[in-house]
Amino acid sequence: MARKVTVSKEVILEAALAMLIRDGYASINIKSLAAEIGCSTQPIVWHFENMEGLRMALAEYAREYADKKAAPKKGNAIEGFEHMGESYVNMAIKEPNLFKFLYLGESPLGKPYELKDISGAKANEEMIKNIAELTGLSFEQIARVIKSTIIYSHGIATMLATGVYKAPKKVIMAMIKNASEAFLIKERMGSNG
Repeated sequence: MARKVTVSKEVILEAALAMLIRDGYASINIKSLAAEIGCSTQPIVWHFENMEGLRMALAEYAREYADKKAAPKKGNAIEGFEHMGESYVNMAIKEPNLFKFLYLGESPLGKPYELKDISGAKANEEMIKNIAELTGLSFEQIARVIKSTIIYSHGIATMLATGVYKAPKKVIMAMIKNASEAFLIKERMGSNG
């Protein structure tokens, strides 16, 4: 009697994420995913019911994957913010399909953030507070610097992910750092004058 082979939810999501990164979101459907795994469509349907259930689970899984890569390392808040930015640029360069899925509207979860929430999210409050202490600027000033830096970085990352702009990562990170420093100077000048 043949042994029943089971395909776990984790295996399915890992394969779907690999397809997303390699081939883009449009390449994923239940049949193509089953072929990627080497199984029938039955385990996918059993775990996710339909394509919509798979899409939602993949969107959460992809977001968790990206969040783990971008999680700030131990160190000061400025270094943590720089690490987050570098992770974002790395994704745009090395995993452009994932970047487009998460940040350019392909994900069924919707837009990753609203403009008004970029620097106001609860998750960023501690980082903003720590950077404010390190720089001597107010919480509101640093929130504006972070918001401007994220918007600037998103523009460059979008150009990278879509192939409109190409440059070495070192050059891109220097551009972002220079822009962030300019935003800091603007805030310092605004508080002194």
